[in-house]
Amino acid sequence: MTLTYPDPSPQPPQETPPPRPSRARRRRARRMVVPKGAEGRAALLGQLVRRAYPSYEFFLFAVLCGAILGAGYILDSQAFLIFGILMAPLMTPWVGMTLATVSGSARFFFQTLAALIIGSLLIFASGLLAGLAARIWLPLTLNQAFVHARLWWPDLVALALAAILLTASFVRSEKKPFLPSVMVAYELFLPLNAAAFGLGSGVGDIWPQGLLVFAVHLAWATLFGTLTLIALGFKPFKLTGYFFGAVVLLVAAASLVALTGLGTIILQTAGIVPASTPEATVAAQVDVPTAEAIPSATHPPFPASSTPEIVPNATPSRTPTPYITLPPTTTATVTLTPQPTPLYARIHAEQGGGAYVRREPGGPVILTLDNGDLVQVLSEALEYGDVPWVHVKVVRGEQTFDGWIIQGVLLTATPAPGW
Repeated sequence: MTLTYPDPSPQPPQETPPPRPSRARRRRARRMVVPKGAEGRAALLGQLVRRAYPSYEFFLFAVLCGAILGAGYILDSQAFLIFGILMAPLMTPWVGMTLATVSGSARFFFQTLAALIIGSLLIFASGLLAGLAARIWLPLTLNQAFVHARLWWPDLVALALAAILLTASFVRSEKKPFLPSVMVAYELFLPLNAAAFGLGSGVGDIWPQGLLVFAVHLAWATLFGTLTLIALGFKPFKLTGYFFGAVVLLVAAASLVALTGLGTIILQTAGIVPASTPEATVAAQVDVPTAEAIPSATHPPFPASSTPEIVPNATPSRTPTPYITLPPTTTATVTLTPQPTPLYARIHAEQGGGAYVRREPGGPVILTLDNGDLVQVLSEALEYGDVPWVHVKVVRGEQTFDGWIIQGVLLTATPAPGW
């Protein structure tokens, strides 16, 4: 029988495991992206700055994207436009702008802004060359160019979501957020390339409208991207950083108010600026023929020498007027044929914000018009599929388009009996 004795050497005390954090605390830890300490925040910001700084690939893919988008506008092909956006570069310079705004780094802000401007100029130059090449085949069906050169509220909603997703994904993950970047590029590069295409082709008002949409989209995306970084915990390191970030946000908000027309709506609602009537708006935007410029359909114009002179308070003379009989002549008398008054109408669609001009009633689309655009009606209504259509003429710069449009979206700007 063997006896065992306890070991007299002292045993080290057993350490109790730390308490497991609760589920709510683990969720808060996952949400906490920015470290609390200044050194940790500086290290994280430096890492993000290195990732956001553009490389040569950004400019190379910008040229490729702009060339494909220009070809898509020439062919009026949505498939080409989507393919061009898929070839768009990763929008890291735009993310760098938002990081510089919220951190208050003016130097990094202007560096990323310069890179974004250079990439945008490459997109613009490609669209300009495509527009110049399109002059060979004009007139063309440019429906896609007109659509992407207009401001639509669904695009603003999609751009806000894309800006939030791209900013959050870039900060929270080391992977490249390709899908949100494509969404942001779609809303920025399509109107910019359409503006350049309109300038090169000289068709309509695509050029100024597309550039306006690009500016609104850029300010809108920057505003939402900066607010996302603020919600994630980013903040400036110095007091001057707060001032710089506030200036950038105010400039973006002011640009949105001025470019979208919200300022005019607010002033008219407050009664500071009188509201303009639709007739006054149409007269201010287009050259509407006035009563002095259009001869009357009933009374043709007379020369100034044949207009009788009216003398007020004149006493009629009792002296009989001698009648002189002229011998008949064989000279032909010129008869003035009265010309009908041209009928003008403006687009007034209750849904969609505009209307299509088609080659024939129910045929292919040749032009897209916005509400308020002026057209000249060339014929009476023609029934097609139980819908009245009218033949109209539209002038876009130096180009004139003839087509058919549904009568229900037209509001006459000149008197039209039986319209």
